[in-house]
This record gives sequence, structure tokens and C-alpha cells, in this order.
Amino acid sequence: MILRSKVAVVYGGGGVIGGAAARAFAGAGARVFLAGRSPEKLDAVARDIVAAGGKAETARVDALDEDAVNRHADKVVAEAGSIDIALNAVGFFHVQGVPLASLSLADYSYPVEAYTRTNFITAKAVARHMVREGAGVILMLTTPAAKMVGPGFLGHCVACAGVEAMTRHLAGELGADGVRVLCLRSHAIPEAVTRGSHSRDVFRQVALPAGMGIDEMLAGAAEGTLLKRLPRLAEIANTAVFLASEQAGAMTGTVVNLSCGMSVD
Repeated sequence: MILRSKVAVVYGGGGVIGGAAARAFAGAGARVFLAGRSPEKLDAVARDIVAAGGKAETARVDALDEDAVNRHADKVVAEAGSIDIALNAVGFFHVQGVPLASLSLADYSYPVEAYTRTNFITAKAVARHMVREGAGVILMLTTPAAKMVGPGFLGHCVACAGVEAMTRHLAGELGADGVRVLCLRSHAIPEAVTRGSHSRDVFRQVALPAGMGIDEMLAGAAEGTLLKRLPRLAEIANTAVFLASEQAGAMTGTVVNLSCGMSVD
């Protein structure tokens, strides 16, 4: 198991993507600490991990609350001795769907503030401990919106671009201390859209005005990729495990493109 004896913190660990990554981390041998705002969802993921023979603990933590995130990181280190891996799977996709002339400052600012803030807060909280240990991996998530052009989703596009820029900056700042920072850029994941209430609501708000159902919109999104399909949940989770492992030890500051070719660097 390539993550044996590692300690992983997953923010948004009760969500579809965060939960899948947490299960994959545990399956690879890591002790997993799940943090999020829904105790019921966190407990469900933890039960799956424990039932499969893994180790998981949960805590209600709002990733927008810097003090709460810091306290949780300190508690994890006090209990487990270190934080080796941190994944921020907290998402803030905010439907705007309007051009610049009609876009309010509040609607523009919300995704930019929320998405970049949680990544900043969580990265800073765990980096304190990782730098002291001289090792660690910080993983962030983004979408192809960072590379999109066209009207309707300016705030989300800027937020994703900001997270990718943060990945590069933190990799440069923390690399000499043994900390790697990476970003997974994923297109829409059908399992997340159909199983995750937030993702489903987001896609419904986009699909309905266009006169489409969610399945039809996902099919159209798949057709717009080079591979003519969308990424699978297991592909995201397994890539996170690889990036967190010593097998990817030479990788940092990289945005790993899992968009099935919707965006190409």
C-alpha cells in the first residue's frame, strides 16, 4: 500500500469527490481525518472506510473559518503525529449565467472569495506542520473553467485560475522545505452530478434555461472533449493517491489535467 503509515486530511470529506478520495487514501494505507460541515455525510464515509479495514476520524469543520481549520490541524497532529497529505475538496461552483453588464459585484465576488479562501486557509494550516517535518503534499481541485473563455461564469473562472496560480506559488515557496503542492483539474464528473446535491443543483440551474435535462447536458459536455467522455470518480481519487505518494515525488507546482481533453495546456 503506497500510503502506508501516512496521515491524510480531507476537507470536504463528506462530499462525493472528497469521500471518494478519502476512501482511496485509506485503501492505500493512510489514516484519514475527514473534515466538513455535515457530520452525517462525514460519518457515512468514515463507516465505509472502517468497514473496509481502514482508519478514519471525523470532525465538523467549516473550511471558511481559519481558526477552526487551525485548531483541527493542530488536533490531528497531536493525535497522529503529523499531516502528510491534505486535500481540499470543498467546492464553491456558483451559477451566474449572465454577461459582464448584468453581473453583480456580489455574484462575481462570492466564488472568487470562497474558493480561494478555503484553499488558502487549509494550505496555510497544514503547511505549518509539514514544513516543520520537512515533508508533505497539499492537493487542490479546480475545473477547466480556469481556461474558459466566453460569458456567463466570470467569477468561477477567476476563482479556478486563482487556485491554479496559488498552486504554483505555494510550490515555489514551500518546495525547499520538502512540501509538494499540486492541483487536479477535473471536468464535470457524472457520479458527482447525479449523487451530489450541490453539483446536481448547479447543473440543473444551467440545464433548465437551455431547455435540457441534466443527462443531456452531460452528454453535450462529453461530446466537447477530445476523448468524447467525462472523467470518472475513481480516476480522480486514484490520481490523488498517486500524487500523494512517493511515486510522484518529483512532481510539484503542476496542474494535472483530468478534463478528458476539454482543456489542453
